[in-house]
Amino acid sequence: MLLALDQFLGFLAAAVVITVSPGPDNLMVLGFGMSRGRAAGVAFGLGCGFGCLSHTLLAALGVSALIAASPMAFLALRIGGGLYLVWLGVRALRSRGEARAAMAPSAGESLSRLFARGLLANAINPKVVLFFLSFLPQFVAAERSHAGWQTAQLGIVFTAQAALLFGLLGHFSGSVGVWLQRHARAGVWLDRLAGTIFVALGARLIAAR
Repeated sequence: MLLALDQFLGFLAAAVVITVSPGPDNLMVLGFGMSRGRAAGVAFGLGCGFGCLSHTLLAALGVSALIAASPMAFLALRIGGGLYLVWLGVRALRSRGEARAAMAPSAGESLSRLFARGLLANAINPKVVLFFLSFLPQFVAAERSHAGWQTAQLGIVFTAQAALLFGLLGHFSGSVGVWLQRHARAGVWLDRLAGTIFVALGARLIAAR
């Protein structure tokens, strides 16, 4: 059973906004690309993107286990995730967009090593684990079956768009870096847009019956 079209499009739109908003992963990709060149930026960016697959697996297995054990436990996960998303949204709305991409990667690393470094950086980040467990279930249609499979598909969609956008960011990192320096408030508005999405998703879930 594939995702419904409205389910897919709604999730993809939210995922893209969240991915392009200033954060540790995309700022590291930007830093690598600006300091080491396009190939390094693309390699590290693809690693960060594909690192989401490990979180997808954990989220899919966790959601399936909760539903099998107790529908109330799944409801608690959704409500807890909603509160977490609201908290993330408030933080993003209060952000001044002061994140920096200053990073000095070690010289001499191969592209495969940079890819592995990005993969590991994302895969072992506990905040990303918590984010996936909070974010993906918001788009699982409870009235449809196979919630674990729905979660896996959502995670794969997130991974694909993240790998694409991070790869493009690494490729165009020099131009993006210059643009951000000239438009300092762009990061603020991206944070506010992502924050609004987080708060809306969390509030919708908390208010749902």
